[in-house]
Amino acid sequence: MAAGGSYSIVEYFGGDDGYRCGYCKHEKGNLSHGMWSHTMTVQDYQELIDRGWRRSGKYVYKPTMNKTCCPQYTIRCHALNFHPSKTHKKTLKRVNKFLSSGEMPVEQNDGGQGEPMDSMHDEGIRPPPQDPLKIYNTDEEDISTSPDTETDTRSTTSATPREDAATVPEDKTSNVAPKPGKGADLNRPLCRKAKDIRKERRLQKEQQKQQEGASSSPNPTPSKSVSNHPKLLEEFILESLPNDPLHRLEVRLVPVSFEDPGFLASYEQSAALYARYQMTVHSDSPYECRESEFKRFLCDSPLEAESAPDGPDVGYGSFHQQYWLDGRIVAVGVLDILPFCVSSVYLYYHPDFSSLSLGTYSALREIAFTRQLQKQSPKLAYYYLGFYVHSCPKMRYKGQYQPSDLLCPETYTWMPIERCIPRLDISAYSRLSEDANAGDAHALKDLGRALVLHRRTVMPYAAYAQKRKGSNDEKEVEQYASLVGQMCAQRILLYRA
Repeated sequence: MAAGGSYSIVEYFGGDDGYRCGYCKHEKGNLSHGMWSHTMTVQDYQELIDRGWRRSGKYVYKPTMNKTCCPQYTIRCHALNFHPSKTHKKTLKRVNKFLSSGEMPVEQNDGGQGEPMDSMHDEGIRPPPQDPLKIYNTDEEDISTSPDTETDTRSTTSATPREDAATVPEDKTSNVAPKPGKGADLNRPLCRKAKDIRKERRLQKEQQKQQEGASSSPNPTPSKSVSNHPKLLEEFILESLPNDPLHRLEVRLVPVSFEDPGFLASYEQSAALYARYQMTVHSDSPYECRESEFKRFLCDSPLEAESAPDGPDVGYGSFHQQYWLDGRIVAVGVLDILPFCVSSVYLYYHPDFSSLSLGTYSALREIAFTRQLQKQSPKLAYYYLGFYVHSCPKMRYKGQYQPSDLLCPETYTWMPIERCIPRLDISAYSRLSEDANAGDAHALKDLGRALVLHRRTVMPYAAYAQKRKGSNDEKEVEQYASLVGQMCAQRILLYRA
């Protein structure tokens, strides 16, 4: 029998009603399927976002790609192979210039070219005003397994590795709170093996000898190993910063948990910054960005904090990456750390610093952070930027974080973005896979094996349907299971009243 905390529990809402689109402002054009997630494992959420889902608070939604006015494609960047563009380098220099001397750049509006002035966030969906689940905490603790489920749950708990991912040993996850504050600040070095440090020192000595030899020769030529080495992103982030800059920037990673002292101590300041950002940048009313909305949107998360032997030191789950300037928070990036990626959820910042392009700056810091985590957990190699919306020019800037891929909405396979653009120029919605015969590898094949939670008991849908002979929910359950795929349907519990 599985413990309550090891299951993901959701309630499915369907996706028939249209609502206002945040991209093109069409009143009823935005269509998506949604479900409320009471709790979710990081492995299940990783697989859901790899099928086009995304969370907003505890609400998890998937755009109806072939019907919605502005199709939203999941986009990921290969963090290890990322090289900053000229625009990215300019942003890093601008921020470092401000930190060094206090020089604030003149506000520039790029007129929709490149990154919009606000941030890395999507004009997405806010979670519903009330938690629709009728599950009580005691229900979760008392979950039992139906005899019909014993074989089913055991056979479906280990995930089939994705085609594009490295082979992963079976996770031995536990609900352990992640260690706060490690890895986000590039000024704080990661723990490294002694042999790696010795190797680096040996290379540095060799390069130094080559340089000395070249400078003492009559016609010195620069060493190839030195001159041809492209600068890393991390070097650009720390470039030209003096030992004693005018302003001090510290990046802190705190788990989203009111039991964490760092999160609790900064909560009020963070909530006030969010309200200021929303009212100034997005013209929200004070009511729309009150503390309860901030909590539901950016602090409530269905993800359980987990750690694994082969995972990063900070663990998996939801985090706030806070940017502290001279002792006060000026920006917060909301992140999910998952088995294969760091997923960007939202960014809010102090409007007085909008000319520093903090949206771009924070994305570059998050890519660097992903690279740091990958040194601890080799399979964690991607940075997910949310949704790429080609039909909205202001959202195309996400395609500039290269190399990057878009998720095919029909096969759920990844395609390099440069091969997708010509198709999206012709049609806002496109099957991106070039293989005409390819299908969804995890398509629903057996609805009866989907798991449901009914009266505190986990059972396959086939057993539930037999017990509830008068139930007429087969169409709804089939729609849900098709959207999450066979693998997730056999692990996630769909709540049945």
